[in-house]
Amino acid sequence: MNTIRSTWLGWGVLCIAGGGSYYFAKRSINADRASRHEADMRRKRLTEQLEFNAMHETAPKKTQNRATDHAASPSGEASEDPAPTERQPVPEKSKYEPKELYRAKKGDRFS
Repeated sequence: MNTIRSTWLGWGVLCIAGGGSYYFAKRSINADRASRHEADMRRKRLTEQLEFNAMHETAPKKTQNRATDHAASPSGEASEDPAPTERQPVPEKSKYEPKELYRAKKGDRFS
């Protein structure tokens, strides 16, 4: 039969074992997080460096063509807009809308 002393001893050992396992698991998890974070930062730095190098490569200078330069005439530039902003016609009702609106019946509904 268990005595008070053995019960307290059992609970104490259980708490110490749980605390120790928590400590070592937390240490392992933090080490994994740190290594993943370092790998992500390394990958981001490499990506940023590649993007920076791609942006700042020496590209041949573009010469402006007078025929397409519309600095003095903005209306001439608007006619060459690659994405006109015309609105598309909207149908009156979709196939899911009712043909007639629902109207509640007037009067006493409980008789």
